[in-house]
Amino acid sequence: MAEKNTQKVSYHDTLKSMDTEETFDLIFYRPIGYAWACLAKKLGVTPNAITIASIFLGVGAGIMFYFNDIWLNAIGIFLLVWANSFDSADGQLARMTKQYSRIGRILDGVSGDLWFFSIYFAICFRTNATSEFFGPMPWLIWAIAIIAGICHAQQAAMADYYRNFHLYFLKGEEGSELDCSAQLKEKLAQLSWGKNFFQKLTLTFYTNYTIGQERLTPWMQRLRKAMAQKWNGNVPSQEFRDAFRAKSLPMMKYTNMLSFNTRTFALFAAIFVQMPWLYFAFELTVLNIMLIYMLCCHERFCRRFTKEIEDGKY
Repeated sequence: MAEKNTQKVSYHDTLKSMDTEETFDLIFYRPIGYAWACLAKKLGVTPNAITIASIFLGVGAGIMFYFNDIWLNAIGIFLLVWANSFDSADGQLARMTKQYSRIGRILDGVSGDLWFFSIYFAICFRTNATSEFFGPMPWLIWAIAIIAGICHAQQAAMADYYRNFHLYFLKGEEGSELDCSAQLKEKLAQLSWGKNFFQKLTLTFYTNYTIGQERLTPWMQRLRKAMAQKWNGNVPSQEFRDAFRAKSLPMMKYTNMLSFNTRTFALFAAIFVQMPWLYFAFELTVLNIMLIYMLCCHERFCRRFTKEIEDGKY
């Protein structure tokens, strides 16, 4: 393993797949992330250390968005872009050095949550300090922020789930981080709170996260069971994988739009027009409509493929 890690890894090798990469990421974030990953590899920095550094940058961005000052806001934008370049780098470094772990995957998700917690608080405090509209009802912006935050969590979770399901068909189990709550529960039962407290705590969180994803995708879960029975728990036939990928590929643009770039473009625009609360409106309308559309489309073709397996077409 150590010998393999010393070999030169190309930029393309650090990408998950061209199917799931967003154009702006390929142009901007991935090249920067690759440069950070190469530097981190030389210095012996781990992917998790980069993730932790991104937390401080992202939280710092949120603090800068509190101020009604365009130059401080510009610093916040710079910090958030820097944080996301680190978020890209940690995954690229993990693929470069084969340092994969579920803890790293969980930490990566938590880091983004902490960025946006900071941003949400900043928007709420700033809105109550500067907006006449919310002045008589200071609690209203907090209520909107909580609802928007719940929606944000669902949007990001489902985008991640669909992306990994697509990668499963594209690259198989090794190329995907697709998990099953039943298997996670079995691993959880083997851990002790006394001896494995931190590991059990993080796995409990991740198991509940996976259960939430599965709850919103009943036909996907039925399809996964049908595939397991048809192919004895192995990766499906190439014919079926190609057929599913053809249907899933158009959905990947929505998983990307629900992840980071589209929402931050909207955030930056709302900050620059000095109405940051408009970002919440964007999440509650545009991104939720996109999520519902993605859920409906994906469940529709999962139902179709499930029935075709059950009818013996594959």
